[in-house]
Amino acid sequence: MTATPAPSAATGEPRYLSGLNAPQRQAVLTTDGPVLILAGAGTGKTRALTTRLAHILHSRLAWPSEILCVTFTNKAAREMKERVAHLVGPVAEGMPWLGTFHSIGVKLLRRHAELVGLRSGFTILDTDDQIRLLKQLIAAANIDEKRWPARLLASLIDGWKNRALTPDRVPSSDASAYNNRGTELYEAYQDRLKTLNATDFGDLLLHCVTIFQTHPDVLQQYQRWFRYILVDEYQDTNVAQYLWLRLLAQAHRNICCVGDDDQSIYGWRGATLDNLKRLPQDFPQLKVVKLEQN
Repeated sequence: MTATPAPSAATGEPRYLSGLNAPQRQAVLTTDGPVLILAGAGTGKTRALTTRLAHILHSRLAWPSEILCVTFTNKAAREMKERVAHLVGPVAEGMPWLGTFHSIGVKLLRRHAELVGLRSGFTILDTDDQIRLLKQLIAAANIDEKRWPARLLASLIDGWKNRALTPDRVPSSDASAYNNRGTELYEAYQDRLKTLNATDFGDLLLHCVTIFQTHPDVLQQYQRWFRYILVDEYQDTNVAQYLWLRLLAQAHRNICCVGDDDQSIYGWRGATLDNLKRLPQDFPQLKVVKLEQN
């Protein structure tokens, strides 16, 4: 299953464990149950997460296809795969579920598109296409786009999607948004996207959460499939991403999140540090490992 790393001559253990400090070793070797690695910049959190992934593969705790590993950028995903390959060999190339939230969301959604009224060949609108479509809907609703810009509506809709809110779930406290027409236009926008067989980036997670919440058989399939879930830069997750992860982790409960509670760079995208506080509530057996050595 894996290319076995040569053991250290001094200790007889895999070489990838050498050089780790005590908290890093704990983060790597605690493979049973939920784990939160709290780590500041420069404390070796990426090394700990990468080595943990290598250890799971080397110890044959899961096949490469049974591990969901989520990062925030394609660059980070590539670097992680390269690091794991360096530690345990080419088995890392067989990890189809290592990637960004959006890249994994696309893969899942193409498999189950019909469950949210789409076809598997759907297109993904970029920001310019999204604005163009919203302008058409605003004009059709006889709204003055100069007073109520399409970009404002796009921002509102993106915020709702980051909070995992479909049009029917937008709270009454948001009813006055966009001159009291926000939710109406959000619903019209979603209907038009379905007609076009298209999504925007926010839909890639929102549709997956909707599918998991409304089709328990599909959710159970992936809950059984993903024996281990690893999440980098957890403090930057938004509500939709958190719900997506929490739903998938309920069967094996082997979720490991790396987060820095002093740093969140994606607040503009709905990221919330509340997600760090929710973990102990949703996973009472959570083990917290603090990396503090720079």
